[in-house]
Amino acid sequence: MTHDLVIRSLRTVLPDGERPAAVAVRDGRVAAVADHDAPLPAKTEVSLGTTALLPGLVDTHVHINEPGRTEWEGFASATRAAASGGVTTLIDMPLNSVPPTVDPDALAAKRKAAEQNCAVDVGFWGGAVPGNVPHLRALHDAGVFGFKCFTSDSGVPEFPPLTHEGMREAFQEIASFDGLVIVHAEDPAALGTPSDGGYAAFLASRPPSAERLAVERVIRLAEETGVRAHILHLSAADCLIPLAEAQAAGLRVTAETCPHYLTLSAEEVGGPSYKCCPPIRDAANRHELWLGLAAGVISCVVTDHSPCTPELKRGDFATAWGGVSSLQLGLPAVWTAARARGHGLPAVVRWMSEAPAALVGLPKGGIAPGCDADLVAFDPDATFTVDPSSLHHRHPVTPYEGRTLTGAVTATWLRGTPTGDTPAGRLLSRTETP
Repeated sequence: MTHDLVIRSLRTVLPDGERPAAVAVRDGRVAAVADHDAPLPAKTEVSLGTTALLPGLVDTHVHINEPGRTEWEGFASATRAAASGGVTTLIDMPLNSVPPTVDPDALAAKRKAAEQNCAVDVGFWGGAVPGNVPHLRALHDAGVFGFKCFTSDSGVPEFPPLTHEGMREAFQEIASFDGLVIVHAEDPAALGTPSDGGYAAFLASRPPSAERLAVERVIRLAEETGVRAHILHLSAADCLIPLAEAQAAGLRVTAETCPHYLTLSAEEVGGPSYKCCPPIRDAANRHELWLGLAAGVISCVVTDHSPCTPELKRGDFATAWGGVSSLQLGLPAVWTAARARGHGLPAVVRWMSEAPAALVGLPKGGIAPGCDADLVAFDPDATFTVDPSSLHHRHPVTPYEGRTLTGAVTATWLRGTPTGDTPAGRLLSRTETP
């Protein structure tokens, strides 16, 4: 049998670890995984040598902002950046687009904007906001992968937060069809107003207690309603204890963190390109996040790519837009820090590919027969200095500017086909997932 593609690497990251292997692809899926030198007839063969072969990353936390705020980002630019950074699947957040994805008509508008504009596969989250509980089941049936809600101000008026009672009502409805709720967890009563425009005041205005109070509320509501809940962009290590206790008790509560919380620290924050909510905390907190990740309390590492126009990132920390642009840089940023802490490529793949794919139930995230042949050639020893002009994001604003990172993506395949200038990404739907 002749395969469409065979890729051989001495460092293939498989579900059971890293080893030399040959990966055969047919009809867009992994057909076989064999010994490195096994005879596998193919139309095309690629030999990577010591360059690693990884499954494509699955980034379940990306703000693309189209339609409505396409001047901030868009499907074409975001997915080009994703492919360049080894991300072959992303799930788009229901805000900051206009309209937000809070009903089936808005989802249809989002899908129309994305059609034939995506270099990688794209799925969609729905939103849970005040008054839209009657739309949640219809959105679920239309294929969204879950529902995002805020416990505090989202930053845009068209996506308001839920009160405690609003959360209970939404959680009960989502639990009734065994959906997934994903939560921006910061308690509004614990948030303050920065006393000036500096980072210290901004950080003090969003203390770890704000995250912990909101996380504990989500855990209580998950226990009460039975809903499957996921905590977004965890930045406060104080939350690890209640999360670990909830998981040990059998509650279906998971959590993610982001590259900027694992690789940056408050001690080194520069200008507003570092601003995000919740904030980047100190180095001691960062160390505890790594321990929580290694222990499995945190399961996913995803970017929370949240860009805006350069004008909105100017000024001070009190007024600038809160969001970090890192979609193209997440893999090398995390690998640089993980490697220094003694973690190998299989751990990074577990956090950035396997676990996010499992969160949303996609046949991706691993190199195994039957999985989509979304593959990445990654040189784990290459180093480079981040030059914003080389980024494919719509606006080259990133806190990683000038940093030297280790690890470079040298090729990306989407279902066995190299990503290129012709958009070949598919629009994904939960209802079409095996």
